[in-house]
Amino acid sequence: MSLQLDARQRAMLEEMGVRLFWPDAPVEAVPAYLAEPALAAAAVAEAPVRPRAPVAPAPVAQPQPAARTDAPLRQRIPGVETMEWEALEQAVAACGACKLCDGRRNTVFGVGDLQPDWLVIGEAPGENEDLQGEPFVGQAGKLLDNMLGALGVARGKGVYIANVLKCRPPGNRNPEPDEIAQCEPFLRRQVELLRPKIILAMGRFAVQSLLQTTEPIGRLRGRVHRYHDVPLVVTYHPAYLLRNRPDKAKAWSDLVLAQSVLRQGT
Repeated sequence: MSLQLDARQRAMLEEMGVRLFWPDAPVEAVPAYLAEPALAAAAVAEAPVRPRAPVAPAPVAQPQPAARTDAPLRQRIPGVETMEWEALEQAVAACGACKLCDGRRNTVFGVGDLQPDWLVIGEAPGENEDLQGEPFVGQAGKLLDNMLGALGVARGKGVYIANVLKCRPPGNRNPEPDEIAQCEPFLRRQVELLRPKIILAMGRFAVQSLLQTTEPIGRLRGRVHRYHDVPLVVTYHPAYLLRNRPDKAKAWSDLVLAQSVLRQGT
């Protein structure tokens, strides 16, 4: 497989850290030294085991009345599966179904072409996304733009970008299962309304939540999956690639696969 690349696209690939040594080089020509090195396992020191002192029998606990709480009851917004686009966006903005609503500045619904070929799905908003209300901004967003640009695709033109979660987890911590479960109907409805031709899932939590699996990205790459009948290709998140430059070559291979699937379906 090979791609016809113009000078602008080649420049974007160079910025991504992917080097092609001759025109129209196939994916397999990406040099092997760009592969991620194996990571050494960290040694874990065990604390010495100390004998346990005798423990007196515990007193029998007396039944206690159930504790009362003044915390508000959180409920999922009903009717998401039949909402049209404007109502869906308003529902996300008003959502209080999980604790993430307590600390957010903005919900991050998504941005882009409403009749896209590509749907890019990330994990969760970070600090910049929370401030601006838009997914994939900052350095990770610039890298994503370069990755798409290397394929001749531009943000907002044939591309819609969204996240699995619509609110930022505090301190950019990992999403929790109940938070993903509460947001999933919103994303599923977005996919139904957008009807993209290909989904590019970026990052471990996005991939695992969309595919309902615990398999790592390394075992899921290189294959075409499906999310509600839409072809789906997995790859690494741009924020991860900024910290692990050798894996940019693998991400480029994933993008080429996604574009190949898109062309076959058109």
